Amino acid sequence: MDYVNLGKTGTKVSRICLGCMSYGNPERGAHRWVLNEEQGRPFIKQALDLGINFFDTANVYSIGASEEVLGRAIRDFARREDVVIASKVHGQMRDTPNGKGLSRKAIMYEAEQSLRRLGTDYLDLYQTHRWDYETPIEETLEALHDLVKAGKVLHIGASSMYAWQFAKALYLSDLHGWARFVTMQPHYNLLYREEEREMLKLCMAEGIGVLPWSPLARGRLARPWTEEASTGRAQTDEYGKKLYAATAEADRAVIDRLGEISEVRGVSRAQIALAWMLHQPAVTAPIVGATKSHHLDDAIASLALKLTDEEIKLLEAPYVPHAVAGFE
Repeated sequence: MDYVNLGKTGTKVSRICLGCMSYGNPERGAHRWVLNEEQGRPFIKQALDLGINFFDTANVYSIGASEEVLGRAIRDFARREDVVIASKVHGQMRDTPNGKGLSRKAIMYEAEQSLRRLGTDYLDLYQTHRWDYETPIEETLEALHDLVKAGKVLHIGASSMYAWQFAKALYLSDLHGWARFVTMQPHYNLLYREEEREMLKLCMAEGIGVLPWSPLARGRLARPWTEEASTGRAQTDEYGKKLYAATAEADRAVIDRLGEISEVRGVSRAQIALAWMLHQPAVTAPIVGATKSHHLDDAIASLALKLTDEEIKLLEAPYVPHAVAGFE
């Protein structure tokens, strides 16, 4: 396993981050395809055995159950000081006026609840899951700063927003002397590369760690086009359909090209797609989901897979501009 610094911080993270949205309770939240605790624990153990020390979850995943599953697994399989735990805040947790968002009230309450569910005294990385248009960004940033000063959060990060919003947040943190975002989680993969226009360049200029979510486009880059509709997740993942349905024909060309290179190389499509991402200079660690043991094996194998400049050009050539997606 390779380890790199998390942005400008001294914290070392594995170049593969295990995304834990897939583990929780299928009866809680919007994702009926998630694995329950008994099914999900082996993947956390496998990740640790493979050298992965970086785990990403969110309060909204299975309405807290993902954090609970991850927390119990870490206590059983690892030492807390050896792992880097990231969680997120913003999504709808309760059907009440303050049950979501990035207000000071919501952040302070949800941070405590995440700590309780994870069974830890601190989060290594606490991230805003989306931009809150109903709360002044100054209020959000100061609340996050106070969590850092209280020792409940070591570092803060953000996810999916416009580059101007991220630049504004960084500027305000510097202006007020508040804790600064050290990471960005963008929607980024071979099928969706709009973040290359501004966000990735901003992150490189500011020394921000980039943690792409959905690096395999919710599995679309891991199998042939003709098999896409065959999985249970593909049939029930409404958010995934929202992200990719409008660009299906354009995306097919990318998927077919990926398949051609995969066949020539004699390795899986997932390995090629992840290797392409790991070649991108802005990327720190893609957030990889796993519901089968070979998913993690592919992720680890991608670390050693070196693509040629020509292969990278071939993979990127079919791409056409997309409308912004993933900010919801």
